[in-house]
Amino acid sequence: MEEILGERVCLREIEEKDHVPLWNMIYGEDSPEWKKWDAPYYSLERIDFAQFEQQIREQVKREEPVPSRVAITTTGGELIGIVSYYWEHKLSFWLEVGIVIYKPEFWNSGYGTEALKLWIDHLFTSLPLVRIGLATWSGNHRMIRSAEKLGMKMEARIRKARLHQDTYYDALRMGVLREEWPIVDRTGEEGVHGCK
Repeated sequence: MEEILGERVCLREIEEKDHVPLWNMIYGEDSPEWKKWDAPYYSLERIDFAQFEQQIREQVKREEPVPSRVAITTTGGELIGIVSYYWEHKLSFWLEVGIVIYKPEFWNSGYGTEALKLWIDHLFTSLPLVRIGLATWSGNHRMIRSAEKLGMKMEARIRKARLHQDTYYDALRMGVLREEWPIVDRTGEEGVHGCK
């Protein structure tokens, strides 16, 4: 995958140098702040660094035209999170995307929305997709706002499906169809590639 440079973020393949910082951001604390928003109703299953590194290597080996997980960095080169996808139903050309910005200092300032937009652009441009979906929960207001800003529509609300800290939340499914997504032609643009 070629690197994709936006105004504030860059998407690039996960490299060997990213393994330790990613593991530290994901598992380095007893109660990481990011997990309070990313499906907190599921416990974080901790794995040791060797297992984590093996998982990343296996994902890189998969024979897909687009890697299923890529790094999000600032344009200055600081690793801050990942975007990902998985096939919901490959025969229907439907996949689901995900994003995690692990560093709270990059929340609420457009980094995640820009990264998700670049990722969806790239997926629609690179794969013969009909739709892209996103699953979240009603307690994650930032994720909902980002998806709405990008034109994703609320497609399903499963009421009281997520129990977190003795409170029920709704499970949400959002999505966008290819014909609804304004794909940006990035060919020939200066500065599109070349993440630090």
